[in-house]
Amino acid sequence: MDKDHGRFEIRRYYQSTELAWFADQAKWEGLQSVGLVESVRTVAGKTTVERRYYLSSLPLGVATFARAVRGRHWGVENKLHWVMEVCFREDQSRARTGYAAENLATLRRLALNMLKREKTKKRGIRGKQLNASWDHPYLLRLLGI
Repeated sequence: MDKDHGRFEIRRYYQSTELAWFADQAKWEGLQSVGLVESVRTVAGKTTVERRYYLSSLPLGVATFARAVRGRHWGVENKLHWVMEVCFREDQSRARTGYAAENLATLRRLALNMLKREKTKKRGIRGKQLNASWDHPYLLRLLGI
C-alpha cells in the first residue's frame, strides 16, 4: 500500500510456475514463471484498476517477484525520467496538441541515445549537450555526419 500526493494505491502480486498453457514457452530461454501485478489506485475519489503481466526467469517466490518489479520500475524512473527532466527539461514542455508531445519525446530519447553512445568526451549528458552547442565538429560527430 502507498499513500502519496493525494493518491492511495494497493498493489497485489501474483506469481505462478504453471506454464503448460503457454504455447511459446520454448521461445523464452530461462522462463520459470509468470507474474501479475494488480494496482488499485484511488485519486480524488476515482478508483482505477490496472493489471500488468510479466514473463520471468525468477523461480516461485512472490516477495522476490514484487521486489524485482518495483526495482525495475524505480530503475527506469531514476535512470531515464530523471535524466529527461534534468537534462532535457521534459516536464517544462507545453506541447499538448496532436502528436507534438509524442514526437518531441521521441526526439529527446533519440538525442539521449546519441549522447550516451558518444564516448570521446568524458562528460555527463548535460556536459555533452553543452559541448554540442559550442563545438560544431563535435555536434556533427554526434549526428554521425
